[in-house]
Amino acid sequence: VQLQASGGGLVQAGGSLRLSCAASGRTFSNYVMAWFRQAPGKEREFVAGIKWSGGSFLHASSVKGRFTISRDTPKNTVYLQMNSLKPEDTAVYYCAAKSGASYYTVIHTGGNEYDYWGQGTLVTVSS
Repeated sequence: VQLQASGGGLVQAGGSLRLSCAASGRTFSNYVMAWFRQAPGKEREFVAGIKWSGGSFLHASSVKGRFTISRDTPKNTVYLQMNSLKPEDTAVYYCAAKSGASYYTVIHTGGNEYDYWGQGTLVTVSS
């Protein structure tokens, strides 16, 4: 499994960015996909997750209403649309994948639950 994250950059506060995570290597219908972020000097934190089959999703309270996770099945790509960005959103954003999801699988918020990780893309929000 390979995860290729892209779309990061420098944006002013209040602006928008869309991150992409291109997944390859197998069929992802039984996967949970997620975005995490890690700011300098801080621990990695869950941002959003989505079940590839069915599309149910979860957003962290810190980004709810501003960020939206989605997936494009034909393109095997997961997106994170980020609006109303704040300086505190500055971080390296990572996409992750967890295999073996079923109808009853919850979207885990702990990074240790995920099997595969992308390389990260830097988002910098200036004030």
